[in-house]
Amino acid sequence: MTTDRVNTLVVDDEASFRRVLRTSLAASEFAIEEARSGEEALATLVRGAFDLVLLDVNMPGMGGVEACRKVRAQLPKIGIVMVTVQDGESEMVRALEAGADDYITKPVRLRELIARLRAVSRRVRSGDAIDATLLQAGELELDLNRHLLYRRGQVVHLTPTEFELLALLMRNEGAPVTHTKLLRSVWGPEYGTELEYLRSFVKTLRQKIEDDPAKPKYIVTEPWLGYRFCNPLDMSSTEPQTVPLSKRPVDRVPTARDLSFRFQSKNLPI
Repeated sequence: MTTDRVNTLVVDDEASFRRVLRTSLAASEFAIEEARSGEEALATLVRGAFDLVLLDVNMPGMGGVEACRKVRAQLPKIGIVMVTVQDGESEMVRALEAGADDYITKPVRLRELIARLRAVSRRVRSGDAIDATLLQAGELELDLNRHLLYRRGQVVHLTPTEFELLALLMRNEGAPVTHTKLLRSVWGPEYGTELEYLRSFVKTLRQKIEDDPAKPKYIVTEPWLGYRFCNPLDMSSTEPQTVPLSKRPVDRVPTARDLSFRFQSKNLPI
């Protein structure tokens, strides 16, 4: 496998789905290998050096969440992105608790999928670096040593709790952080269900760092789960392009334009 590309294992039980992903991701500098099941994925990971695993939740045999848990135990530093059904709240929470770095829901936008994979890859590849003492995103600079926040070069007053909350979010830039993790990391292990308490602090933070707190660009809500800290400078200037649905003839090799259909239709309740 190459060292320049992001070495990625795609795990799904449908061969056509894997072929579509291989075609789409290979064009964006991902080196792709495939596995048909969680069991095959575990065996494949032992034999190669991978940066990422893209893992479907709904598979026969070992389910995606159980496979995620075993992959995380086997390879603590690998990046794991789960594919879940839309509005699958319990699946999202279970995936993150099992050790997933991120998730993406069906139907999937290609540009969003690639952006999520690249973000996880950056975090994985920089994981061994010395911890930064200055976190930067957009117009924000957070000085961890001096406990100061700068916005457009001006100091913004934060309470100690606000500072710790923002630091935790910025350290996990681009990744979803659950309500429970935020509460227990900032306030202590006895916390975990006080969502209104957390929301009040997030609201105050947004008022201090966002141009429009009602339309936040830094601290973005992840429905049911928690929050995601985003760097506006990393966001595309164009809207993500949804791949149109299509009915493929059975004798045609699937292409990237079929990806949305495969994501949307696979394993959905009838």
